[in-house]
Amino acid sequence: MFSEYENFDAIGLAELVKKKDVTPVELLDTAIARTEQYNPDLNAVVHKMYDEARGHISAGIDLEASFAGVPFLLKDLIATYTGVPTTGSSKILAGVKETSDSELVTRLKKSGVVVFGKTNTPEFGIMGITESKFRGAACNPWDLDKSTGGSSGGSGAAVAARIVPMAHGGDGGGSIRIPSAHCGTVGLLPSRGRNPIGPSIGEAWGGLAREHVLTRSVRDSAAMLDCLSGPDAGAPYTAPKKKHGSFLAACQASDTRLRIAFTTEALYAASNHPDCVEAVMNTVHLLRDLGHEVIEDKPTIDRHGLARSYLQVVCAWVAWEIRETAKKAGRQVVSGDYELTSWVMGLVGKKNSALDLADAIHQNHLAARVMGRFHEDYDLFLTATTAQPPAKIGELYPHGADETALKVLKWLPFKPLLNKALDSLAEDALAATPNTQLFNQTGQPAISLPLHRNSSGIPIGVQLSAEFGNEWTLYTIASQLEHAKPWSDMKPDLIS
Repeated sequence: MFSEYENFDAIGLAELVKKKDVTPVELLDTAIARTEQYNPDLNAVVHKMYDEARGHISAGIDLEASFAGVPFLLKDLIATYTGVPTTGSSKILAGVKETSDSELVTRLKKSGVVVFGKTNTPEFGIMGITESKFRGAACNPWDLDKSTGGSSGGSGAAVAARIVPMAHGGDGGGSIRIPSAHCGTVGLLPSRGRNPIGPSIGEAWGGLAREHVLTRSVRDSAAMLDCLSGPDAGAPYTAPKKKHGSFLAACQASDTRLRIAFTTEALYAASNHPDCVEAVMNTVHLLRDLGHEVIEDKPTIDRHGLARSYLQVVCAWVAWEIRETAKKAGRQVVSGDYELTSWVMGLVGKKNSALDLADAIHQNHLAARVMGRFHEDYDLFLTATTAQPPAKIGELYPHGADETALKVLKWLPFKPLLNKALDSLAEDALAATPNTQLFNQTGQPAISLPLHRNSSGIPIGVQLSAEFGNEWTLYTIASQLEHAKPWSDMKPDLIS
């Protein structure tokens, strides 16, 4: 095994492989040993692929690949790997093996990474916590009683515990950025259409969801975007082409003075926790010290209306996913096959009309127009990633009166009641994580950075968003902030 493993990011490990200072087998053995050591506490890795990984290495590693021989974990949602189930933490798919790789997985393999397992996620990725009935809760390495966030919670925990330097994630409403904020990692939501999502689907969650990685370093995120980006065959749309060369090169572009708006207010909720406000203000001061113009301002949006339109689209997609999982499982399904929240959201999607969905999509596109005009004045927009520090495991899972209300809707699925529940969700369900969904709706890129820790030592993320297609500027500023206030030595007590 390689004793210095945890001190390198993915690019650093790949460089060692290329210089033959370490072998891919040694890296894999180390990653497996760390999985066996820490995963019993974390429940981050829910499907082990050790034999597949050894077979991949035996078949030969391309030493010219960007991440040659680097151990890697795949989120158990959306992305498909031949011969391995993609369950989305839905129990009826546990034995259904995929027959092909998704395009993203094909490109991940070409990047040189070695996939050796799959990570924990909530059912269908629909909650900002990773606590499914099927897989159990993923635990935060910084405090095992705390949530990792969701839906890429298993990936966030695995990267924070340095089982891997980076892992796959997907983000339909904050699902890369929320666990990055809670676990202390870097998490980019790419622009809509930047990375491939085919070939089995044209888009996920009506274009809300996009896939990328959670990393410990900015440069790993940028270099992987270089490996993954670009349309696949038959893609319904694609993000604008890169303007300035590779995304990795953006990490060296430090001479640009930017105009940055910020707010300490929550976007889709009443307020942010003081820890989150402090994280934003510390970042404001740091940006000003770096020579950027930072102005308190925010776009004018209808927060309740947009939260509702966001959930309207998600519910429609959950209804579709329930139908599709039944097809994949090859049998009729009943409500007991799914979690209560999933089933009720599916009922909302099923009962509402095509006109309701069209109106929600229309509202999302109008929000994109608002943000487009906002970015005519500002290069970037700074917010807290989440509105609260990580909650205790179980705290945000429906229980008590909320669970009772969901059970009533399950058995009395009348459209007026379901729509009232949708309004309630728009007001209450996003209270802990209200700052990420806007950018899924508008198609913009956004990145969460681990720039702050609260008095308990728990990471608190800050989020920067940019105009559609402009990941370059996000990586430029993220790299500047990383150099000004490094986080690479931050380690949870679990592994110290």
